[in-house]
Amino acid sequence: QVQLVESGGGLVQVGGPLRLSCAASGRTFNDYCMGWFRQAPGKEREFVAANRWSGGTTLYADSVKGRFAMSRDNAKNTVYLQMNNLRPEDTAVYYCAAVKKYMPTMKSAEYDYWGQGTQVTVSS
Repeated sequence: QVQLVESGGGLVQVGGPLRLSCAASGRTFNDYCMGWFRQAPGKEREFVAANRWSGGTTLYADSVKGRFAMSRDNAKNTVYLQMNNLRPEDTAVYYCAAVKKYMPTMKSAEYDYWGQGTQVTVSS
């Protein structure tokens, strides 16, 4: 059974950095696409970033391009979301997701596995 566990959320000031982690377990993820999504209060879940575990082009939402970066540590079976220059509008619960798919996808409905989420709050 695939398990995804996010960590690293917290309270950060505007302009500050934060790194989220997603520890994946339950199988080999070489043929999986990993994604990050977020959901703010009263809003729908939205795409943040996605790429293939095995590498390749990373997709980013326009709102985070140039500020967020997705990476992974194969030895730790963990993907990361480095968030820089954070803004109040980045405040949300951030979710890690996985799907067995060759091409990365921005569509949340296509992901089969989800973590429990981690809260990120950016204060001004």
